[in-house]
Amino acid sequence: MNFLRGVMGGQSAGPQHTEAETIQKLCDRVASSTLLDDRRNAVRALKSLSKKYRLEVGIQAMEHLIHVLQTDRSDSEIIGYALDTLYNIISNDEEEEVEENSTRQSEDLGSQFTEIFIKQQENVTLLLSLLEEFDFHVRWPGVKLLTSLLKQLGPQVQQIILVSPMGVSRLMDLLADSREVIRNDGVLLLQALTRSNGAIQKIVAFENAFERLLDIISEEGNSDGGIVVEDCLILLQNLLKNNNSNQNFFKEGSYIQRMKPWFEVGDENSGWSAQKVTNLHLMLQLVRVLVSPTNPPGATSSCQKAMFQCGLLQQLCTILMATGVPADILTETINTVSEVIRGYQVNQDYFASVNAPSNPPRPAIVVLLMSMVNERQPFVLRCAVLYCFQCFLYKNQKGQGEIVSTLLPSTIDATGNSVSAGQLLCGGLFSTDSLSNWCAAVALAHALQENATQKEQLLRVQLATSIGNPPVSLLQQCTNILSQGDKIDRRGSKIQTRVGLLMLLCTWLSNCPIAVTHFLHNSANVPFLTGQIAENLGEEEQLVQGLCALLLGISIYFNDNSLESYKKEKLKQLIEKRIGKENFIEKLGFISKHELYSRASQKPQPNFPSPEYMIFDHEFTKLVKELEGVITKAIYKSSEEDKKEEEVKKTLEQHDNIVTHYKNMIREQDLQLEELKQQVSTLKCQNEQLQTAVTQQVSQIQQHKDQYNLLKIQLGKDNQHQGSYSEGAQMNGVQPEEIGRLREEIEELKNNQELLQSKLTEKDSVIENLKSSQTSGTNEQSSAIVSARDSEQVAELKQELATLKSQLNSQSVEITKLQTEKQELLQKTEVFAKSVEVQGETETVIATKTTDVEGRLSALLQETKELKNEIKALSEERTAIKEQLDSSNSTIAILQTEKDKLELEITDSKKEQDDLLVLLADQDQKILSLKNKLKDLGHPVEEEDELESGDQEDEDDESEDPGKDLDHI
Repeated sequence: MNFLRGVMGGQSAGPQHTEAETIQKLCDRVASSTLLDDRRNAVRALKSLSKKYRLEVGIQAMEHLIHVLQTDRSDSEIIGYALDTLYNIISNDEEEEVEENSTRQSEDLGSQFTEIFIKQQENVTLLLSLLEEFDFHVRWPGVKLLTSLLKQLGPQVQQIILVSPMGVSRLMDLLADSREVIRNDGVLLLQALTRSNGAIQKIVAFENAFERLLDIISEEGNSDGGIVVEDCLILLQNLLKNNNSNQNFFKEGSYIQRMKPWFEVGDENSGWSAQKVTNLHLMLQLVRVLVSPTNPPGATSSCQKAMFQCGLLQQLCTILMATGVPADILTETINTVSEVIRGYQVNQDYFASVNAPSNPPRPAIVVLLMSMVNERQPFVLRCAVLYCFQCFLYKNQKGQGEIVSTLLPSTIDATGNSVSAGQLLCGGLFSTDSLSNWCAAVALAHALQENATQKEQLLRVQLATSIGNPPVSLLQQCTNILSQGDKIDRRGSKIQTRVGLLMLLCTWLSNCPIAVTHFLHNSANVPFLTGQIAENLGEEEQLVQGLCALLLGISIYFNDNSLESYKKEKLKQLIEKRIGKENFIEKLGFISKHELYSRASQKPQPNFPSPEYMIFDHEFTKLVKELEGVITKAIYKSSEEDKKEEEVKKTLEQHDNIVTHYKNMIREQDLQLEELKQQVSTLKCQNEQLQTAVTQQVSQIQQHKDQYNLLKIQLGKDNQHQGSYSEGAQMNGVQPEEIGRLREEIEELKNNQELLQSKLTEKDSVIENLKSSQTSGTNEQSSAIVSARDSEQVAELKQELATLKSQLNSQSVEITKLQTEKQELLQKTEVFAKSVEVQGETETVIATKTTDVEGRLSALLQETKELKNEIKALSEERTAIKEQLDSSNSTIAILQTEKDKLELEITDSKKEQDDLLVLLADQDQKILSLKNKLKDLGHPVEEEDELESGDQEDEDDESEDPGKDLDHI
């Protein structure tokens, strides 16, 4: 501050110090000062001078300010001053513009400084990086500066930001800033950024902009919010308008559903502030952006569907029928509803069912038409109602039929209590207000658009002109009014009524030969048209002449020659005689050359600045483009060419009829083929299922047969061995393979017993050798110790032998169980065999009676399942027996090991010999008992009995004369 005072004091001390010199000193101090405070004070002084002396500060200080942004980022205060100074230099302040009265010069100055700043793209990138700073004094000036740059040179700055890494993403973070000032200015920045740049619009949309903006609108109170809501809505329009990708993203993100609360405005007469009207107007425009007729038809219809499903259309219709709604909001709501229902049948049907809250209730269409034909209503409102009626009838043949039916004699309410849409249209068509005439004629023409059926139905309409006179047709009445011209005093444009009626007649007669015949049947119509075309009138009347020429050309082109006096050839001769072909074509060209024709052909909505410009309808311009060329060709064709063309037409019609007939036949045959294909596919599926079921049943039958044969063979073998091996057969009871396995196990037991026997024999021989070799001088003390140790080992061996004996007993118990289960299994197999035999006998019957087979198969499957369960249980028991046998084998192995130890110790003890002899005797006794059990089990014992009995006798002799052994020792 002291430095600033010095500079300003020096400036006032002498007149030689001009503002430029002061700014130069400040710039030098910014560039050369080493103290941060001095540089900060200098930048602050430049900021204070930048508004008044914008040009001088911009020329001298911009480079130094950019350098400060690059080098002094650590100090947020000086960065904030520099950004504010740059903003003052670049932006076009409105107050300054008013003071200096140099708006254009100021704008040029801002653009020039902006161009200097963005000439180095690094400056914009630097500014984007500064926006990442959370400090308020840095971020807010940065946002304002970037917004100003975009306003001055938007496309160039957009391109720099687009190629900058994460440039758009950094700006999107501003919407999440908790400080409302920065968030709101961020919305303004994004408005300028997304203007007319589809690439940036897509990036912003995919950075979750829709979600954030809708959240802000909701937080601010929807339509009741302030200017922030307005800014958000403008940004949403920038993102969605003419951007099909973003529109599709908006729809798929279910954001249309979030728009419904915007239009919950109630029915009160007050509370419509200017800001609320602006917000709601923008909201309605945003809805129209999504369903605009210029969008792709598929995208528009999907948005229309979503708006109906979420209730948005219903909410808009509520506003439409509410009271106290401002006129401009009501008008925009009508336009919005028009485009939401345009060309989408479901929405059009719903709109037809909407009733106004009146007593009695009236359809909304009737209420709107009453406004359209009421000349007291605002012009823009009447245009909106006409557009709504056109959209309701667009590609809606059902709605067209309903409107035309209200004009037919059978549906008119005789009591006159209610007014129909048709009556309102007729009233407007024949009123003294030219604008009502035009609107009613165009509305009625849309009821006939591309609908030949309704064109023919409208010929039935009869009108009562006055009391006592016979009724006349609607077609005749239109031509009568047309022929009267300016004789009737009407309010508004002179030609508007005649143009509306001519457009109605042209639409009515096109593609409808019956209507052409009715028109030509009135002998006054053709002379009137030729007279109008032949006259040389002013510029205003040239349009009427062109439309008369178009109507006469339609009468020629769509003439079926049913009237002798007005055949095609006679009408062309009449044109050539009274008008001239070239003159006729010239007058026909007046339509497309009219200045208002091109304006009406651009958009479907009738949007006119004043009633005088309301001349052409959008759909009628399409009809003119379609018919102008073909009518010109028809006029220049000769009679012979017409005849040939007629013949060709008849031939083509016949051909078309034949082709149509065959197409119908082919279509019917295709339908029949589709049905037959479906039936064949169904039958194929059923056949495959049945074949699969039959294959499964056959395989199951084969399995049961195989099981039956196995059981039969098993039963045969069991019967053969029942005499000698009844107990052994009862022990097994399932399959011969298992019996064989058990026999092999018994053989292994026998071999183990023989091996044990041989080892015992070897032990006997060893004992004999020990007896002979043992000396008598054995130490008694050592003998006593050995004797004690041997007695312990013998006790252990006895205990192990007792365990083996208990295991053998448990095995005998389990074998008894198996015998009983074998008996039960044999009984079941007999029952099974009988059932299988019955099945074998009736196998031929099964092939013809599938139901019987299925029942028996189910029974067999159940029995098989039970047999499998029993076999599984037996196999588990067999496994347990195997484990027990393995344990017995391991016990025998342990015994063998103990006997080896005993052989080593028996040399040291005499008592051990005696105990071993007793032990061996007991062992022989147990082996004998095991052999007896084997015999009991049905296993034959070979000729080893004598040997075993001899050994037993030897052992008995030894046990009888133990004294001899002792004497020998």
